[in-house]
Amino acid sequence: MKNSYILPALAFGVPVGVYTLFLGLCGVPFFQRHFLYAHKINTLFWHDVNKPEHWGFAKNQVTPFHLKTVDGETIYAWHVLPLPLYGKHPQELIAQPAGLSGDITKTLNFELLKQDPNSRLVISLHGNAGHVAQAVRPATYHALTDTSQFHVLAIDYRGYGHSTGTPSETGLVLDATAAVDWAINVAGIPPSQIVILGQSLGTAVAAGLTESFAKQGVDFAGVILVAGFSSLPTMLSGYSIAGYVPVLAPLRVSPWLLEKAMSFVVDKWPSADRLREIVRTVKARDGHLNLQLLHAANDWDIPCHEDDKSFAAAVSGLHDGHIDPETLSKEKEARTVYSGEDSFVATWREGKILIRQELYPDGGHNDIMYYAPVPLAVMRAFGLLDKGE
Repeated sequence: MKNSYILPALAFGVPVGVYTLFLGLCGVPFFQRHFLYAHKINTLFWHDVNKPEHWGFAKNQVTPFHLKTVDGETIYAWHVLPLPLYGKHPQELIAQPAGLSGDITKTLNFELLKQDPNSRLVISLHGNAGHVAQAVRPATYHALTDTSQFHVLAIDYRGYGHSTGTPSETGLVLDATAAVDWAINVAGIPPSQIVILGQSLGTAVAAGLTESFAKQGVDFAGVILVAGFSSLPTMLSGYSIAGYVPVLAPLRVSPWLLEKAMSFVVDKWPSADRLREIVRTVKARDGHLNLQLLHAANDWDIPCHEDDKSFAAAVSGLHDGHIDPETLSKEKEARTVYSGEDSFVATWREGKILIRQELYPDGGHNDIMYYAPVPLAVMRAFGLLDKGE
């Protein structure tokens, strides 16, 4: 008879206990950042990232090298040559030493990037966990470089892969800044020929990066945010790991408790607020902004409605930071073209500012990165599609 009470109690109590322990650990910044950034979860022990041929690249098409941040961290990076350009210099490129470059500026790869006044560069900012070559990331670089003239600069943030340091919101933005500074000041690529491409966590990094440069009067060719979120606390309130294991969602039964838990989030990553400020800043000085938000309808990690919040925030930046929700809804609907039940494009243009939201039916959270909408977004940002639409 006792077992009839004990077993149900255990079945209920153990999960609750584990969840309570998890929440307790999340309140400690050290553990919280490990859970959020997952930077120690990688496959470095399986494959050597200094041998990019493992991921299908031509020999010496990719140059691994290091960047330095202003606060002294060493950031691991890949420069990926566009394959059509590689095909014009195969023998010279193959003859170079392979592996990690001690000085990339002495390589033919760098020369091909720097000496071409028409070079177009995509700076890729990946999501959490893994390293620069893990999971779908190499497939993304292939999708961008196999048949185009686009160069790709991909980095591992501090604490990821072979990069030094420990992740934090401020730190990751500094890492991305180091990549942009290298592109502009060392490789000599003007901002008008640089696209910032972020996925998942990388969208938040891209927003922080773009806000900083926008305030300095620097406008990129485009900023593309794939599978992004409006802010970390807001996203976590409805987030489920792999779509199944809720993080803070059970606390929604008590708004006070949920708000209290969200107050313990150390790195807020307020992307929606940053997008609003970016648009306001660029509009105030009559600058250029090509902002594209892209999400898969079947994203089980970060729900696609997060892009609705980011789009609304960005558009509000055109109206001094505020637009009536009803007006926004009507105006957005008038500017939206549907191509299916889970597929639409909303385009809001004012002067030299374009804010575009695209919902694509497939691709999930990660595979979307090598699906057609991403290369098309890059081409659009570089002005290679009719009317930039």
